[in-house]
Amino acid sequence: MAEFFHLVLNIDQSLGIWVAQYGAWIYLILALIIFGETGLVVLPFLPGDSLLFIAGAFGATGHLDPVLMGGILIVAAILGNTVNYSVGRFIGPKVFSHDYRFLDRKALLKTHAFYEKHGGKTIVLSRFLPLFRTFAPFVAGVAGMRLVMFQVYNAIGAIAWIAGLITLGYFFGNVPIIKEHLNTIVLIGVGAAAIPALAGVLWKLLRRKTPDQA
Repeated sequence: MAEFFHLVLNIDQSLGIWVAQYGAWIYLILALIIFGETGLVVLPFLPGDSLLFIAGAFGATGHLDPVLMGGILIVAAILGNTVNYSVGRFIGPKVFSHDYRFLDRKALLKTHAFYEKHGGKTIVLSRFLPLFRTFAPFVAGVAGMRLVMFQVYNAIGAIAWIAGLITLGYFFGNVPIIKEHLNTIVLIGVGAAAIPALAGVLWKLLRRKTPDQA
C-alpha cells in the first residue's frame, strides 16, 4: 500500500512505468487523479500541474493520445469541481441557518457576496494554483455561488488548465533542460500565477482600509 501511494504521489516522475504497465487504462488512472485532486478536499496533495505537463510530453512521443487524454481529463476536472461544489453547497445552508461558535457568519456572508461578484475569476485562476484549486469550488458551494455561474467558469478554468499544460508539455516537455529542472519551472509558474492574484487582493484590502482611516 505504501508503495502504491508513493507511485501515485510521484506519478509525474514515474508516468513512463505506468504507461508501460497499464496501457490504455492510464487514461482512467490520470482521470481519477485529476478528479481526486479537484473533487476531494482531503486530497490536495495529489500531483496536478507537473503531471499534466509530463503527460503532454508523452503525447508528443506517441505514447499517449493528447487529444483523447485532454478531453477525458477536462471532463474529470469539471466533474471534480462539481462534486466539491456540491458538498460545499450541501453544508452551506446548515452553516447559514445555525449558530456555530467556531464559525463567523458575518465572514461567511461577506464570502458569499465576494463570490457573487468575483467568484468567476476565482474559480478560473484557482485552477493554476495548487491547494487553491482544491478548496475554491468547496468554498464557492458554501458561499452559495449560483450553479450556472459556477459551471460556466468551472468549464472555462478546466479547459484552460488541462489544455494549456498538456500543450506546453507536448511542445516543450521533451527539451532536456526543461526535463532536468521541471520542479523549479513548476514553482516559477505557480508563483507567476499567484503573485498577481495576491497583489490584487492586497490592493483591494488597502483601498478599503484607506477610506475607513480617513
